[in-house]
Order: sequence, then C-alpha cells, then structure tokens
Amino acid sequence: MSWLFLLLGVLAEATSHVALKSANGFTNPLPTAVVILGHITAFLFLSQAMKSIPVGIVHASWAGLAIILVTTLSSVIYNQHIDTKVWIGMIIVAVGLAVMNLSGAAHHH
Repeated sequence: MSWLFLLLGVLAEATSHVALKSANGFTNPLPTAVVILGHITAFLFLSQAMKSIPVGIVHASWAGLAIILVTTLSSVIYNQHIDTKVWIGMIIVAVGLAVMNLSGAAHHH
C-alpha cells in the first residue's frame, strides 16, 4: 500500500508542478488552487508512504519519478521541445531508480 501512496504523491506533485506554469505567478486562480492542493496532497500521500518505506527511498523515488513525469507532461501539454540529451538524462534517472528500488537492500526499516 505504501508504494501506491508514493505513486499517488508523485502524481499529485507532477500535476501541481505542471499547473504552476498556468498559474502565471499565482495570478490565475484555478491553476493556483491546483498547485496548492497538489502540494498538500503530495505531502499527505508521501507521509503515508514513509510509514513503511525509508525516507531516502521515498524521497529519491518521488523526486526522480516526478522529474520524469513533469518533463513528459510539459512536453505534451505545453508542447515544449525537449532535447534528445534531456531524454537520455531521463532514461539515466529511470535506470537509477530501478536499480535502487530493485536492490531491495535499503527497503528494510
């Protein structure tokens, strides 16, 4: 269940960060509300994930997955061109997360 909370935290955070562009310096009310609620929701889910997953694993997974998701969503939603080197970096981040999480050694509380 903790991994589901982690993934929900990533989704909330990524949604919040993508909405931040549309918030236009917090002058646009609806995206601003999405940003604030997204961050609150992300932290609520992350706090639940940390009940049984070590803090370092949660934080690294959350940050890495959010980076990948935000980059992908901003590319699609805002039609932002992402350089091939950036995508290679995203693959490296994804591989790093996979290695870290598949090792299993650091997942014991």
